[in-house]
Amino acid sequence: MKYFNGLLFALFFFSISSFAQQRIVAECTVTYQISLEESNLNKEVQTALQHSSKTVYIKGNDSRVDLNSPSLLQSVIYDKTNGTAVILREFGSNKFMTKLNNKEWRLANKQFDGMTIHFVNETKNILGYECKKAILHLKDSSVFNIYYATTIAPSVREFEYQFKDVPGFVLEFDVKEEGASIVRYKATKINLSPVQASKYDIPTSGYRLLN
Repeated sequence: MKYFNGLLFALFFFSISSFAQQRIVAECTVTYQISLEESNLNKEVQTALQHSSKTVYIKGNDSRVDLNSPSLLQSVIYDKTNGTAVILREFGSNKFMTKLNNKEWRLANKQFDGMTIHFVNETKNILGYECKKAILHLKDSSVFNIYYATTIAPSVREFEYQFKDVPGFVLEFDVKEEGASIVRYKATKINLSPVQASKYDIPTSGYRLLN
């Protein structure tokens, strides 16, 4: 009986220690560099991608992802509380807005249903965080190679739906579709300062609402 109680205590202590080692990050700004590792795209598209950037903002239950390129500015604002999202797109002087309820957001990410995660015994250091490797396999044969920090995790996971089941903060990933190019996103800066609440304000004018 003493052995059994001791075993229970050891398991409980281990689970508490493991959980305590991971910090939930509820305020941060993460900047990602975009690069092409392999490409069969034309030079114009390659140039556009190489001059693009991605920024993630986390604040409590809200997230925002900005993708900036020479021809497109796209922002995805996600509300974890309601499971809703607003997508803002700017093409030159043309501005469009798409609003997605919880069901529509899940439908927009349907391609990730049934995805499998294979954890790999490989690590690398990114911005001072030890990151473990995992490979995500989608049903359409697309593959994500990712590195995630084990000691931190975002307070919002579903904003990048493909990473919602990853046990940490994804700081690097590359995307490869069958027969297509490889695009890599790697975090170059993490700022843990509070994010302005105005980042999550939804415009009330200037955008054409798309269904």
